[in-house]
Amino acid sequence: MDGAPALRGELAALAAAFLWAVGSVIWSLVGRRIVPLELNLIKIAIAMVLLVPTLWLGGVGLAVDRPEAVVLLLASGVVGIGLADTFFLEALKQLGARRALMLRTLDPPFAALLALFFLGEALGFWAWGGVVLTVLGVAWVIGERTATRLPVTEPSAVVFRRWGVICGVLGALGQAAGAVLARQALVETEITPAWSTLLRLGGGLAVVLVWVGLKRQPLGRWLEQPPVEDGWSLGQLLGAISFAAFTATFLGIWLQQTALKFTAAGIAQTLCATSPLFVLPFAAWMGEKIGYRAILGVLVSLGGVALLIGQR
Repeated sequence: MDGAPALRGELAALAAAFLWAVGSVIWSLVGRRIVPLELNLIKIAIAMVLLVPTLWLGGVGLAVDRPEAVVLLLASGVVGIGLADTFFLEALKQLGARRALMLRTLDPPFAALLALFFLGEALGFWAWGGVVLTVLGVAWVIGERTATRLPVTEPSAVVFRRWGVICGVLGALGQAAGAVLARQALVETEITPAWSTLLRLGGGLAVVLVWVGLKRQPLGRWLEQPPVEDGWSLGQLLGAISFAAFTATFLGIWLQQTALKFTAAGIAQTLCATSPLFVLPFAAWMGEKIGYRAILGVLVSLGGVALLIGQR
């Protein structure tokens, strides 16, 4: 690939990061009413309902010259969507957005290392430099305004925080493993990103349904609850969930699969991990003061992104 088409993977990853930023703002609000496991189930189901008719209307068939690729994509959905997203939503609930997103900066190095060991996909010196710069910039942005700490004098608070950190790390590792599995399937076959998305969502849905059954998680209780401090009516809540599922899950995962098909797993996950940078305008719009540290972190990350794209 030469010229602009060679950047389609990188551009798709940045677009996915933007949509995930939009979704994260909504999920953090919706998560006050709905438990993480059920919320993940809802967003996966909505995305699949949207994707199936999209594939049918587009007349896109499933080209499978290697059946094992389907197994890889289903497994990718199990770990990267079913498990990882549920763990991340739990970390988001327990640690708050900034601390949870800080742990998501582990995605790119995890993905790059897994791709190196299992796919033999080595990044060059300057590409690694871009990964490091991007991750550092994102971490710096997220780390701003975190002076408030959870109490550590009470045993229950320590356990609470520790479980949130464990969930965040497991979410990052699951995302990276899912990306590498999907990358292997996509580069070795003619499966399109759209079908890859559907297969991954199917794997994620299956494991979440099993998890719900084993946990005996009651579903739908939030439908009967009165509005809480957010003041949202049931209609507004359903609208927010549907919009976030469409943008962040349906389109976001589709774009991520496009990125994984056309660029290295480490680079794709690094660019997808820039979501916190796109959150800043929303935070400013909602009245949060954006300090110099956040602005500097954005500039550092943009330098890393430029370095990554410049290697293509």
